[in-house]
Amino acid sequence: MKKTIIEDITDKRVSIFTEYNEAQLYHYFEPNGGVFIAETPNVISRALARGCEPMAFLVEEKAYESQVVTELLKEAEDAYVDFDSELEVFVARLEVINKITGFNLTRGVLAVFKRPTLQQVRDLLMSSNKVAILEDVMNPTNVGAIFRSAAALGVDAIFLTHDSADPFYRRAARVAMGTSFQVPWTYFDKGSDYVSQLHSEGYKVVSMALKENAIPLSAPELKEHTKLAIIFGTESTGIKDETIAKSDYVTIIPMHHDVDSLNVAAASAVTFWELCGRG
Repeated sequence: MKKTIIEDITDKRVSIFTEYNEAQLYHYFEPNGGVFIAETPNVISRALARGCEPMAFLVEEKAYESQVVTELLKEAEDAYVDFDSELEVFVARLEVINKITGFNLTRGVLAVFKRPTLQQVRDLLMSSNKVAILEDVMNPTNVGAIFRSAAALGVDAIFLTHDSADPFYRRAARVAMGTSFQVPWTYFDKGSDYVSQLHSEGYKVVSMALKENAIPLSAPELKEHTKLAIIFGTESTGIKDETIAKSDYVTIIPMHHDVDSLNVAAASAVTFWELCGRG
């Protein structure tokens, strides 16, 4: 492990932490994949447990001396024996490192990782029973909250369309408390008829949508199926009409006081508890 003191946040040696947005990080090694940045010891530890390969750490000086970060770096070093190059740890004073937007939320440590290879859709469908589908859910905070609920309430895997926010984005992973490295997930192919793919693997498909033919979430027929795929739609317009038309069930959470619906993250928690978490 190589420790380097950083005196200026514009130092090119830490440019990967300071000069790239999420989309640029996603394509960092293009055509050979990308990277992501994880923040807080908890999230970083879960990324390491997932088997993600760390490239470098950026740590605030006082945090570097703490037991939590010492143990985290030891965990990273132990994991890094399987990789080829030396793990770099950049250390900077608080007044230097605070120039990174949002650093006060990181608990003193950032890490950059190579993006792991995701599972194939069919393989993940075959090994799961209760799955969530995020159709164009674009807010990273919502995606992170959905992952946290999924981990807590018995969801086996999550599948996303390509217009959804990346579960490895810093904000998504932070809100998820690192569970985006615990719950298996992958993307459907762009333009694929994923409802037909779900049906071909034996799933009954449930769309969460405000439609006249919707049944309440507590309906007993929803609990009769071993393999269930629950679809949540984009925050603005909901699930696409063609997706709803192909679904086996359209479901709503009954509301009070003239409230029409919950935020998608809150709705996911209620739904996972009712359909996945009680068993």
